[in-house]
Amino acid sequence: QVQLVESGGGLVQPGGSLRLSCAASGSIFSISAMGWYRQAPGKQRDLVAAIITGGSTDYADSVKGRFTISRDNAKNTMYLQMNSLKPEDTAVYYCNANIRTAPLSKEYAYWGQGTQVTVSS
Repeated sequence: QVQLVESGGGLVQPGGSLRLSCAASGSIFSISAMGWYRQAPGKQRDLVAAIITGGSTDYADSVKGRFTISRDNAKNTMYLQMNSLKPEDTAVYYCNANIRTAPLSKEYAYWGQGTQVTVSS
């Protein structure tokens, strides 16, 4: 019953900005790590950025200095602020979250449906 929904994708020109959101809902006890992945046509799905509850973050080298990941724990929502976008950023962006549905249960990885980001002039 856990669901992740991404939003905020679209078409932008090189150098533009977008802000992606990922809202988690359902039977959620806790969320530890959350992350954004992206997949371009014909390529594998790669990690873009990750964040844990304590606030530590990690970024792919290709987006460091341009993207910022954040989360609102009270709203179970994660964001990805993308600035100085490049054509090579074009991909479907997926939200991932490790979620525990009960205190003694295992964490499972959940995925959103993806949102398209296209950077083109």
